[in-house]
Amino acid sequence: MPELPEVETVRRGLAARITGRRITHVTVRRGDLRRPLPPDMGQVLTGRAVQGFGRRGKYLLVHLDGSQVLIVHLGMSGRLFVDAAPSGAAHEHVVLHFDDGAVLSYVDHRRFGLMELAEDARLDEHELLCAMGPEPLGADFDGPALAARLKGKDTPIKAALLDQRVVAGLGNIYVCEALYYAGLSPRRRAGSVQGGRAGRLAAAIKDVLEAAIAAGGSSLRDYVQASGELGYFQHRFAVYDRAGEPCPGCDCGAAVRRIVQSNRSTFYCAKRQR
Repeated sequence: MPELPEVETVRRGLAARITGRRITHVTVRRGDLRRPLPPDMGQVLTGRAVQGFGRRGKYLLVHLDGSQVLIVHLGMSGRLFVDAAPSGAAHEHVVLHFDDGAVLSYVDHRRFGLMELAEDARLDEHELLCAMGPEPLGADFDGPALAARLKGKDTPIKAALLDQRVVAGLGNIYVCEALYYAGLSPRRRAGSVQGGRAGRLAAAIKDVLEAAIAAGGSSLRDYVQASGELGYFQHRFAVYDRAGEPCPGCDCGAAVRRIVQSNRSTFYCAKRQR
């Protein structure tokens, strides 16, 4: 599933290409993805100008005139292409046409993504967004803020960080990477990550996410940028999907291990991460 860096990369690509453009017509080829599409979505979107693009966690937010917001989640395999996917491509479910000739296509062969409409003034109250935790790239996200979110939690720190109510936008890849750079075991009790540990972890989360965004995200299975280009951060993974390889950041001589937590693969160095 695309995580924060992938969605942010898509957001930036779309913002550069489509901001200010007006939607001339909408083609909806099916009425549902993970959940039913708004029945009047095509009618509501037609004629509206794109004022900008935002992001909340893993959700892409398309801000339109008339105070409407299109909320998009890419799910496991959703892709957004600008002028990169020909009309009628396989699994192309929604197509937005713009006044400058640009075409934005949503392609999703598994249909685990979603699209919803919301009012801008009540966006924070929307059921998909209202319970989300802080943005990890926000200025107010630091060690004390993270420690407060983790205080008293008995779950492993890996599971806590995957909970979107604790921190928004993190997924399996970047949690594994951040825990590695913070030197924290994914098995450690979340509530014990306080003080200096929380400070190291908050800093590692920011550093990993910023590096991934700069690399255009990670392309493993389905993710590509809005232009159709691949991301490159997968070539810089320290531990994710590196089971059996040497720990890259120290001379501990240990190999990266893979364990399963909550039915998800976790990768870490047992000597470096405590």
